[in-house]
Amino acid sequence: MHPSIHAQTNPDKPAIIMGSSGEVITYGTLDARSNQVAQLIRSQGIQIGDTVAVCLENHPWYFGLTWGAQRAGVHYVCISSRLTAPEVAYILEDSGAKLLFTSSYLAPVMDEVAKLVPGLPQLRFGTEGAGSAEAALAAQPATPIADERAGVDMLYSSGTTGRPKGVKIALPDDPAIAQSNSLVDLARMAFGIQESGVYLSPAPLYHAAPLRWSMTVHKIGGTVVVMERFDPEDALAMVEKYKVTDSQWVPTHFVRMLKLPEDVRKKYDVSTLKCAIHAAAPCPVPVKHAMIDWWGPVLFEYYAGTEGNGFTFISSPEWLQRPGSVGRALTGIVRVCDENGDEVPRGTEGQIFFEPTDTAAKPFEYHNDPVKTAESRNKHGWTSLGDVGIQDEEGYVFLTDRKSFMIIAGGVNIYPQEIENLLITHPKVADVAVIGAPDPDMGEKVVAVVQPANMAEAGPALAEELSTWLAPQLSRVKMPRQIDFREQLPRELTGKLYKRLLRDEYKEAYEKAQATA
Repeated sequence: MHPSIHAQTNPDKPAIIMGSSGEVITYGTLDARSNQVAQLIRSQGIQIGDTVAVCLENHPWYFGLTWGAQRAGVHYVCISSRLTAPEVAYILEDSGAKLLFTSSYLAPVMDEVAKLVPGLPQLRFGTEGAGSAEAALAAQPATPIADERAGVDMLYSSGTTGRPKGVKIALPDDPAIAQSNSLVDLARMAFGIQESGVYLSPAPLYHAAPLRWSMTVHKIGGTVVVMERFDPEDALAMVEKYKVTDSQWVPTHFVRMLKLPEDVRKKYDVSTLKCAIHAAAPCPVPVKHAMIDWWGPVLFEYYAGTEGNGFTFISSPEWLQRPGSVGRALTGIVRVCDENGDEVPRGTEGQIFFEPTDTAAKPFEYHNDPVKTAESRNKHGWTSLGDVGIQDEEGYVFLTDRKSFMIIAGGVNIYPQEIENLLITHPKVADVAVIGAPDPDMGEKVVAVVQPANMAEAGPALAEELSTWLAPQLSRVKMPRQIDFREQLPRELTGKLYKRLLRDEYKEAYEKAQATA
């Protein structure tokens, strides 16, 4: 199905509700807007196979833009609205974008982007004059373009381990805009999402999961409630207000909701929730136990990536029998491999690869980066997202960490995730990142960077308290040799942590200290 089909049969049904403002965009309006976007794209000389970009906050026009690009047969690049001007400019130039949709809300950054990419036209929502997106779209007919053809997103990784990588997937062979896909099938069969469902999206829409799942709900014919900005209590209030049945989260959302006062958590009725999907980052076992105790067995977890090379799934009842698992493969075959790319026995740790089951499917590539594309594959042609873990005898996958985050201290491999999963459960910890920092004796040392629940408590006494609390739960080699405190960690709104920034900072400080020693 396609939102244009739902617009014909049920034009007044809400396709989108902006959670805080309550603004409603019906299927009829969404269809008209997407047609205007497609018409505008063609009027700019942009043809099938070209690229357009969207750098926008969670905005009422967001899905009008993406569905318009989808029916114009182009690649649409959704860019984080939190990036700096040079970061945005890099993605625009790397992707070859021919038009940028943005807003006056981001004007200071976009003014700089205009200087860095002077030949790229910008259309901004919330402004007047020649660059007004509203004016440009209003001038277009709300009827389909003559050469409709299915386009596809081209999304960039969040750059947690380096510069963002553009995941480019070829346009589908079938040009029909209303074609189904594997995500629609998964949404219906694995997660039980129905046309009558109300789906809450609390995360930024530029990220792969919120964007793709919300558009999948539109294909099914449900209603998407978009949070303009995540707030833990607001999220609970919206579940109650809009009688939300389905939702998508990351573990950071769970942590923040669980740390609300108990009377606040009990204040809202969340009994309408039938499906709470979570992914994007590993969920600490105690956190997920607490969420199932609170919401019931409605949590569904999956492991996948923007690359679309495989997909594992686990329900709450399965997870309670195998705490910590991200499930078994629904698409692709999981292969856990050693450094040589050879599969290891079940129960042995290694890098997780997916072997394709659909041999006709076109493999992903990292745009303009053949080296990174090659690094994502092993000698068998299996592809990896860079994660490490094990697979048990029944095929359930347990993630250990990302290979690139591994700390090597005195020749011992240490994965930070285990330490982070423990520290985040301490009542005085709001967020935490564990990294490897340079050390003259051990090569690297374990450093915990903690965002305390109360910054006033940050200091040696809290560091000692956390170390004492950790000691019985970790081997000595894994214990942080240094605990530092920050008011805020460099975490994306999608839950991804920019560990690269922290590691670079500690490396630079170490090198400066060595130079002056």
